[in-house]
Amino acid sequence: MIQPPHRRCEFARMQITRIAYQCGQSSIEYTVVCTAIAFALGVGMSDHSSVLWVLIEAFKTAYQKISYAMSLPT
Repeated sequence: MIQPPHRRCEFARMQITRIAYQCGQSSIEYTVVCTAIAFALGVGMSDHSSVLWVLIEAFKTAYQKISYAMSLPT
């Protein structure tokens, strides 16, 4: 049975709305998870032995090493 054109458009509109809602929900979930991770890492930032400071220092060291390697002549 073939549906009239206005019914097909209505169905397509419902599908698009459902997909858009799902995409919006996943971005909220990512935001909540990233906030929780940032909070968990940043809780103990009072001294330089916290996990976040160690991670920042590791990134600094890695960047220094890669920039030195890239500056060498080939």
